[in-house]
Amino acid sequence: MTSSKGSDVHVLSGAKVVLPTGTVDGGRVIVDGTRIAGALPDSAATAPARDLSGHWIVPGFVDMHVHGGGGASFTSGTPEEVLTAVETHRRHGTTTMVASTVTDDMDVLAGRAALLAEIVQQGDLAGIHFEGPFISPCRKGAHSEALLRDPDPADVRKLMDAAHGTAKMFTLATELPGGLDSVRLLADSGVIAAIGHTDATYEQTVAAIDAGATVATHLYNAMPAIGHRTPGPIVALLEDERITIELINDGTHLHPGSFQLAYHHAGADRVALITDAMDAAGFGDGHYELGPLAVEVKDGVARLVEGGSIAGSTLTLDTAFRRSVTIDGLSVDDAVRSLSANPARLLGVDDRVGSLDPGKDADLVVLDADFAIVGVMRKGAWVVEPG
Repeated sequence: MTSSKGSDVHVLSGAKVVLPTGTVDGGRVIVDGTRIAGALPDSAATAPARDLSGHWIVPGFVDMHVHGGGGASFTSGTPEEVLTAVETHRRHGTTTMVASTVTDDMDVLAGRAALLAEIVQQGDLAGIHFEGPFISPCRKGAHSEALLRDPDPADVRKLMDAAHGTAKMFTLATELPGGLDSVRLLADSGVIAAIGHTDATYEQTVAAIDAGATVATHLYNAMPAIGHRTPGPIVALLEDERITIELINDGTHLHPGSFQLAYHHAGADRVALITDAMDAAGFGDGHYELGPLAVEVKDGVARLVEGGSIAGSTLTLDTAFRRSVTIDGLSVDDAVRSLSANPARLLGVDDRVGSLDPGKDADLVVLDADFAIVGVMRKGAWVVEPG
């Protein structure tokens, strides 16, 4: 049907609808054009509707840390390849995403930022996340050690300028020379300073939080483990309410017990579930490149060819959602906070996405009773239409 203005109207009826105030059984979501016009009990409206009884309707997922997918990369691909990666994750429910880079030469990263900024400006990405080169060689993970450097504020500024206002987040080893000054620069510029790939002590981490850091990049991974006399960064990040915790819930990066410890200590409002996905997400096993490094993906696990370090993931957020609810026992409402509302708030786009509030973009995911995707809508258009 169409509205009086001629826009397409979709009326989705009968599902369990997850709203910021809780889940409504037998709910109805009305989409007018690109926006949500309403989300209310089924009995409150009489317009013809698509019956989605037995399903869930949740907000579109928001991924604030992703490097690629569908065989394509944000770190090195052409604009067309970048859009292939975007489309791959959209089909898995991620309707908003930030493109994450990996460590490279500064001029290469600046050029990459300029290319990605154009795609942000056309509306297909929500911003850029620079993961490296300002990270610790002790905790480099799948980053080229030869290209790492200290977080000099001048270099941070260079990449921010190259991104033309689209930089959303920098991951830093804040204990390195220039780290705290770079955190202050980012905080003053409205860009997220994330602590990650770090060898910091507990005390150094507290200092970075006090300087303005607000995110823990993939907690546990690429940082010292918890010690009973040397608690390290994990404890400092978990205990401070100013920090949002990134978690990769793919069953490879984290033991379920570690996931539970972090999730329940921080609480649902302080966790953002991410993919940290590389090219193989939604594509399959094989040989890939992550920046300048060769990667082999086998049985869905990505590792560097040289050294064997885990090199991102092949995760998509629909899998993270399903795993969190069916294996880890999260409520659907809490999973929605961690996959949609929290990252949208952190990225400063929660006025448009992250919940099914009237007036926001019509970004939503339809799940069956087993939490498998049967529909994805972005800005009022079906990316995956329910059968």
